[in-house]
Amino acid sequence: MTPTVLIVDDHPSFRASARAILESDGFAVVGEAEDGASALAAARELKPDVVLLDVQLPDANGFDLCAFLCEMGSLPDIVLVSSRDAADYNGLIDKSPARGFISKADLSGEAVRALLA
Repeated sequence: MTPTVLIVDDHPSFRASARAILESDGFAVVGEAEDGASALAAARELKPDVVLLDVQLPDANGFDLCAFLCEMGSLPDIVLVSSRDAADYNGLIDKSPARGFISKADLSGEAVRALLA
């Protein structure tokens, strides 16, 4: 079964790159969102298996948004992403309900699968 993905990031160029990377690695990207409000709406509507979630969005903190997404009825696996290093978040990644963190520079289907396993 092909995992479905919702990409949440405020930069169109990253969303396009992430889509290309994930689709070439066997994921089905079912939607994109540019901010927290549209991410919540898209997650409710599309019910993706995975949400690739940027930590810094213009209208939302990715950690707070992760918690909201995890409170939804059908729980998607959430993978946090950022251009910053994981150490910059002072343990917030480990405390979040996300499956894990991947730096944007290291994004690959293999890295996402490793977090989902």
